[in-house]
Amino acid sequence: MDPADIELAEQPIGYWTKVAYEAVIGHIRGEMAELGTSQPQYWLLRHLSVHDLNPDGRGRTVAQLVAQMREFLRDGDDLEAESGRLVERGWLRRDDGGRLWITDAGETARVRIKEHAPGWRARLHDGVDDADYVTTLKVLRRMIENAGHVVV
Repeated sequence: MDPADIELAEQPIGYWTKVAYEAVIGHIRGEMAELGTSQPQYWLLRHLSVHDLNPDGRGRTVAQLVAQMREFLRDGDDLEAESGRLVERGWLRRDDGGRLWITDAGETARVRIKEHAPGWRARLHDGVDDADYVTTLKVLRRMIENAGHVVV
């Protein structure tokens, strides 16, 4: 094995996965900010759209949405505040029971934001062969399992 590769093999996975996570999420959030939205706002639209992650089309409370998104919300993500901004923009509406519903304008915005995702992915994957990407994910999944967690 190349000496540089030996050095890489000895580096801590926790450090590099954290650096990768922060870099990727920072990139995506920066791209969304340029569109005038935030990643949590996009998640709200997705979780309320019958054409995306809400097949029953029912409104949801902020507490229900937080529960649905708890796996990927970051410290500081405030769905109450973010949903309020979307209500002000007319992308969501809140009923008398406190449930949020996506509006036609919100659905249009969700579709518009989603159209940018392939470009973001392409930039992040530039120079990364699909086979290498798959290998990386398989290695990460195995390490997660080795740490005692179930990979879904």
